[in-house]
Amino acid sequence: MIIGVPQEVKNNEFRVGLTPGNVSGLCKQGHTVLVQRGAGEQIGLSDESYRMAGASLINSSAEVFQKAEMIVKVKEPQPQECAMLREDQILFTYLHLAPDPKQTQALIRSGATCIAYETVTAMNGALPLLAPMSEVAGRMSIQAAASHLEKTNGGLGVLMAGVPGVSPAKIVILGAGVVGRNALQMAVGMGADVCIFDRDIERLRQIDMFYGNRVRTFYSDNLLIEQEVCEADVVIGAVLLPGGAAPKLVTREMVKKMKSGAVIVDVAIDQGGCFETSKPTTHADPTFLVDGVLHYCVANMPGAVARTSTFALTNATFPFVEALANRGVMKALSIDHHLRNGLNVHKGVLTSKPVAQAQGLEFSIAEELLVA
Repeated sequence: MIIGVPQEVKNNEFRVGLTPGNVSGLCKQGHTVLVQRGAGEQIGLSDESYRMAGASLINSSAEVFQKAEMIVKVKEPQPQECAMLREDQILFTYLHLAPDPKQTQALIRSGATCIAYETVTAMNGALPLLAPMSEVAGRMSIQAAASHLEKTNGGLGVLMAGVPGVSPAKIVILGAGVVGRNALQMAVGMGADVCIFDRDIERLRQIDMFYGNRVRTFYSDNLLIEQEVCEADVVIGAVLLPGGAAPKLVTREMVKKMKSGAVIVDVAIDQGGCFETSKPTTHADPTFLVDGVLHYCVANMPGAVARTSTFALTNATFPFVEALANRGVMKALSIDHHLRNGLNVHKGVLTSKPVAQAQGLEFSIAEELLVA
């Protein structure tokens, strides 16, 4: 198979879909890998390292899209990339379609087979290709919060850990999934006063057993959320509905009641965000104010630590890239229902129920399309 790796074009996105080590593995199995020049240069993965691994270096993304049978990326395709997709092509990347009707329609029009990292599953119901970036984003969320709590960065002027005689920052984490647990680990490590909300009692029990009285755990209840959010210095949005739009757990009215200078970090922004006041931002312009509350809503947070993120991501994605390349897309999807759960669009048909529900569209069951 001919596999193409274009350079990412999203604002301040320096991750890359395959590492030189991945390229070497694919080439040794008889595949051809096309890598756009400069795709990994910003994170120390030189064109020469890709060439030595067996890749053919390509000057433009247009040529990569034109020649490749499968495109392996990191972030969702931008409009100019969607326009280059074709019917006989595979796209394997993050998509986050639920809050993005324009991208959904562009992928449907392309006729390509589009597989989303974030909806590929594992035996235990986990999301193995979302998890590594969720780990990174969860840890980064506390770094971002600590920085933006500083008065010089627009915050209230609170030190995360406090000092003897002065209380630490109060942090509320909404969601105890991978993002929430990693945020929790960092927040506790920095000495903050932390509480976490979730609807999975067993998960809350595990947190309680591990952290004891260093963390307060709450079952998600609107009144309790409002009470804690209004007293918080930092609120981390870490809620996920796999493939679907994030629920709006914090209303505009709640934000109005928050402290002036408090910080919101909405890690769920890729799926629309879990604050009514959220809107996507970039690393170039990461924050905005609503009613005196600083919102950090960067849609590709792990891109700021792009080298770490690239290796963490490709460690998880590469076995699926191999399966698609070695077996072909139809066979790979037919025999592996976990990979098949990643299928969002196939030959002009939407196959994701959560995306269809979020956008009021019709969808088809993937198994029926593949049999047909």
